[in-house]
Amino acid sequence: MTRGFQALPVEVANRAIQAIQTFDDFTEDNDPYGTREFGSVEIDGQAVWFKIDAYDRNLEYGSPDPSDPEVTTRIMTVLLPEEY
Repeated sequence: MTRGFQALPVEVANRAIQAIQTFDDFTEDNDPYGTREFGSVEIDGQAVWFKIDAYDRNLEYGSPDPSDPEVTTRIMTVLLPEEY
């Protein structure tokens, strides 16, 4: 979680996390490659983004094969659009 997200009121942040946990609104417009690695929710007029990156097991480089959990560690970042 970024500092901007952490600065949100606790109630807003909690509702954003709940919305992210159940997010399933992936479409051709917001997920053209079908990777489901980025999403956006809106809570009380505040947009919150989340993105998922696939790293190697040492967290040094991108995963050599993001589809293989044996060589991949996924990291989710929750942020505000203005922090991107």
